[in-house]
Amino acid sequence: MNKISVIRKEHFNAAHRLHNSSLSAEENSALFGKCNNPHYHGHNYDLWVKVTGFINTVSGYVIDTKYLSKLISEEILDKFDHKNLNLDVPDFSDLNPTTENVAVVIYNKLRNKIDSQFEIKITLYETDRNFVEYPA
Repeated sequence: MNKISVIRKEHFNAAHRLHNSSLSAEENSALFGKCNNPHYHGHNYDLWVKVTGFINTVSGYVIDTKYLSKLISEEILDKFDHKNLNLDVPDFSDLNPTTENVAVVIYNKLRNKIDSQFEIKITLYETDRNFVEYPA
């Protein structure tokens, strides 16, 4: 039997500021542009969590989508939605909350909770035209 993927789509809103404290104000402005706004800016993120594995012969599921939904809600949405990533989410106290870094943090949070028999992939849309996938 071949592997199959289950994908759960979620959504959250969050503010952030892209900034590297080792750079000058001018360097940060040149590197990050509008995303370096000292008053932050927000995005309506779309999150796709892809879980790949074999179909369980007893349940017929790869993974129970109710469980996956609850896990994403508890580990990601409750912590990120309507938050300032820089100020409210400890994962970004020393990590620039770029879309790339947000995706890696989400992956790591879920990887720690999803059985290692499953492959997972995070696709995070910052805008309709800008998104990242992790792992690549």
